[in-house]
Amino acid sequence: MRARNRTTPARAAHRAEPQQPVRVLACPVLRDLIEPRLAGSETTALYMDYGLHEFPKRMAPSLQKQLDAVEEPSLILVGYGLCGNGLAGLEAGRHTLVIPRADDCITILLGSHEAYARAQREHPGTYYLTRGWLEVGGHPLDKYKSLLERYGRESADYVVDALYGRYTRLCLVASTAAELAECRPLVRELADFCSNRWDMSYEEHIGSDALLRGLLEAPRQMDLLGEDFVVVPPGGHVTPQMFLRG
Repeated sequence: MRARNRTTPARAAHRAEPQQPVRVLACPVLRDLIEPRLAGSETTALYMDYGLHEFPKRMAPSLQKQLDAVEEPSLILVGYGLCGNGLAGLEAGRHTLVIPRADDCITILLGSHEAYARAQREHPGTYYLTRGWLEVGGHPLDKYKSLLERYGRESADYVVDALYGRYTRLCLVASTAAELAECRPLVRELADFCSNRWDMSYEEHIGSDALLRGLLEAPRQMDLLGEDFVVVPPGGHVTPQMFLRG
């Protein structure tokens, strides 16, 4: 019942403006999956700074600035999950927002809430990697090298152990076997570091584009989005409760 209450106003707004422009506002780790699907379309995409994941309180204000800069009422496809409550408080303003009902970007990469929940049950304590995170340096080895350079070994050891010492498994998630092969040279040193320091195992997993595909197809099927998406109508704002299920 809660899902129907949330989505009904947004559907009405979408029907009232059938020519409403569509825009994507997304995490950069999703760029490689999004861009091929936008080829030949009029949909524009903007990718935010990866560093917002490290400071969730900055996420909503940063995205808000981009939303407010779009003058024409638009359908905004938000390529983020709730991400540590980082999206909480984001205001739709004149726009309609469509957001995957996901805890974070890993849920999106795995393809569904069910796939993420299953992975959490079967492999608790997993630190997930993607090509995007490897390319922007958002991982334990990069963090350690940065801390080592700035503060010395003792402080670097203390901080990385506090941040990553609870993890027992390192998992690289990719959309295809070819992408996994491309990422292996990038992840080799990191996997060795995590194994030697915290005895983490290393595994690989091919995810699914189902959730992301549903997001990008939302403009053509607003009435069929269902429980996998949060729709915030004009004048509404994002709350953590919107991401609850059941």
